[in-house]
Amino acid sequence: MHRSTFLKSLAALSVTGALPLSAWAAADIKTMIPANPGGGWDTTARALGKAMQEAGFASSVNYENKGGASGTIGLAQFVNSTKKDPNAIIMTGATMVGGIIASKQASQLQAATPLVRLMSEYQVFVVPTDSPIKTMKDVVDQMKKDPGSVKWAGGSRGTTEHIAAVMIAREAGIEPTKVNYVAFRGGGEAVASILGGNVTVGGSGYTEFGEYIKAGKMRAIAVTSDARLKGVDAPTLKEQGLNVVIGNWRGVHGAPDITPAQRTALIEGIVKATKTKAWQQAVEQNGWTPALLTGDEFSKFVEDEFAGLRATMTKAGMI
Repeated sequence: MHRSTFLKSLAALSVTGALPLSAWAAADIKTMIPANPGGGWDTTARALGKAMQEAGFASSVNYENKGGASGTIGLAQFVNSTKKDPNAIIMTGATMVGGIIASKQASQLQAATPLVRLMSEYQVFVVPTDSPIKTMKDVVDQMKKDPGSVKWAGGSRGTTEHIAAVMIAREAGIEPTKVNYVAFRGGGEAVASILGGNVTVGGSGYTEFGEYIKAGKMRAIAVTSDARLKGVDAPTLKEQGLNVVIGNWRGVHGAPDITPAQRTALIEGIVKATKTKAWQQAVEQNGWTPALLTGDEFSKFVEDEFAGLRATMTKAGMI
C-alpha cells in the first residue's frame, strides 16, 4: 500500500473510533483532580500521571484541580467540558459517591465512562502530638460529655472519614446528628487545621497524614481497617470496642461518549501504568492496597457502591 493511502486509512479509522490510541504516539492526557492540592486524589492523580509517562502511554500529563463538594464540582465541569475527548480522565472514588448521596443530587458520574478502580485505602484518625487525647476512647468519652466539643476534621461531607465519624458516634451510643464535623475542600487545609489545634481529631487516608506522623507532628489513634495497617502504629477501631470498618477506593473515569475502542485504549494504558516501578513505589510509600478492577466490572462495582453507601449513610442518620 502506498504511504499516502495508508495514512488516509489511519485517519479514517481514527474518525470512526476504530483505531485504539495505542496505535498512535503517546497521548497528551488531561487529568481532572476534583479536589484541592495536597489531598489523596491529588497524590493519586500525580502518581498515576508519572506512571503513565514511565509506561510510555502518555507523552505529557496536564492536571487541573477543582475542589469542593466531595469532588462533584470538578465532576460537573469535567462532564460538561470533555464530551468525546479520548484523552481526558477524572479521578473518582468513594468520597465522590458519598458526596452525591449526601447532597441528594442527580449523579453526573453516570455520564462519565468507567475505566479502572486503582486501589483502596483505609482511614487514619490523628491528633496533634501535644493533644491530651491518646486513644479513640478519649474522643468518645469527650463526646459523651459534650458531643459538640469534639471537632472532626476531614474532607467534604459524605466522605468516608465523615461516614466513619458518624458511625463511631452511633456505635458509642451518641446521637449521630450531633457529630460536629468540619469539612475542608482539600487535604492541605485539613492538615493545617489539625496541626494548628483548631480541631480535635482529623481523619483521612494515610497518604495525607503519613509524613506528619513520621515527623512526630501527629499521633495516629485509630484506623478504620479490619486489621492493623502495615507501617501504621495505631489500633483498629474494632480493637477499641467500636465495630466500625470502612475503606475508601480511588479510580479513574473517562469522558462521556467516548468510543468502545477509545475506552479500551485508556484502560490498557492505565493498567500498563500500574505495572511500572513509579506506581509500585507510590503504592508502597502511601500504604495503598492494590484493588485493580476494569471496564464493565468496575462499572458494576460503582453501581453496587451507590447502593451500599446509601444504606450505610441512611443507617447512620446522614440522609
